[in-house]
Amino acid sequence: MQPKANIVDLPVYQPGKPIEEVKKELGLAEVIKLASNENPFGFSEQAKVALLADLGNLSLYPDGASVDLSAVLAEKLDVNSDQLIFGAGSDEVILMIARAFLRPGDETVMASHTFPQYKHNAQVEGATCIEVPLRDGTHDLPAMLTSVNERTRIVWICNPNNPTGTMVTHSDVQSFLDQVPASVMVVLDEAYVEYIDHPEFPNSLELLKQYPNLVILRTFSKIYGLAALRIGYGIGRAATIRSINQVREPFNTGRLAQAAAKAALLDDAFISFCREQNRKGIDYMCSEFEALGLDYFPAFGNFVMVDVKRPAEPVFDGLLRRGIIVRGGHKLDFPTHIRVTVGSQQQNEAFIQALREVLAQ
Repeated sequence: MQPKANIVDLPVYQPGKPIEEVKKELGLAEVIKLASNENPFGFSEQAKVALLADLGNLSLYPDGASVDLSAVLAEKLDVNSDQLIFGAGSDEVILMIARAFLRPGDETVMASHTFPQYKHNAQVEGATCIEVPLRDGTHDLPAMLTSVNERTRIVWICNPNNPTGTMVTHSDVQSFLDQVPASVMVVLDEAYVEYIDHPEFPNSLELLKQYPNLVILRTFSKIYGLAALRIGYGIGRAATIRSINQVREPFNTGRLAQAAAKAALLDDAFISFCREQNRKGIDYMCSEFEALGLDYFPAFGNFVMVDVKRPAEPVFDGLLRRGIIVRGGHKLDFPTHIRVTVGSQQQNEAFIQALREVLAQ
């Protein structure tokens, strides 16, 4: 038996090291994970109540169309329910988009250093990936535009970008959409959108009204704190969502995930709290980096990528031995950087103390 030739050499996604694995490996009693951009404050109590209330229904299949969740989310976003599609995280929506719209020989454009699942799923479908270098850690949209040709089917824009945390503005995206052919889908991945209060961040829902080739991705894994339940969604024109829905697996999101997501959408106070704490955490970390003489990319999500000015792997290992898990830039093609999730203030202080010790060696 032989697999498809185009998948033989594909890398398998490597997440941040799990807490329990590090504890066992290094004999540590306490470990802080700041590697996967998870919410350090957990998730909404309202979501917990909804989960407990639905536990008695585990023998029943979920609603494949996510009707109730769609209704709540559509009202919150001021879109129609037929403009929404749900997946097992926004990762699965990426997979469905690639499955529905990419064929062997097609081209798809993305940044050189961005969320790897765009490239992975495009390659699974046999498409050619055109990777455009970042400019100062940010998507170079004019350069990406010049890479679009008659073979281009999809352009992927991660905003804020993962792993750098940088942002393209509303005017940047609108100018790009004005110039890209209407036949090319533009996917705007906004996994961290709820963390952002910057006035120049794109109003993507308004852009969607003007540009039918735009698709927006969002998730409940980040600020909503439901990463373990695997639920995210896409927003687009109804005809586009219908096409994506045609390749969706039945019952692809669980009933507990749907129940928790629906309740989480109604808890605005929790989201506001997390956004405020995250901004304080970014300010604290960045001030500490400056005191250490370290450069960092402007941070608009819930993580910061900082240049430690030496090979990243020994820094990563030194932090790990002190019970702090981060993402080493040596795994992300940023050989002197680390990416650190913003934690609680206590976690942030522990990270900074450990970083000081490692850099002092």
